[in-house]
Amino acid sequence: MKPGIMEEVPWSDSITVYDKENFRVYLQILDACADNASIEEMADLILGIDPALEPVRARNAVRSHIDRANWMVTTGSKFLFAD
Repeated sequence: MKPGIMEEVPWSDSITVYDKENFRVYLQILDACADNASIEEMADLILGIDPALEPVRARNAVRSHIDRANWMVTTGSKFLFAD
């Protein structure tokens, strides 16, 4: 796994330090989803998890990051642009 990437994204109703540190990862995940990338591709190329060696861990980590990236777009963005 790449440094600074967690398997399970810390969840909060506001933007976390992890969110700020990994905003680029969320953008990469969203872009990969838009391009119909597979879970395996996202795990390997974005999160640095080998899906052949750790399929469950890879799937869980990608799902967690997809969920948080979607939260950032739908809900969290209001915190980014708050006064």
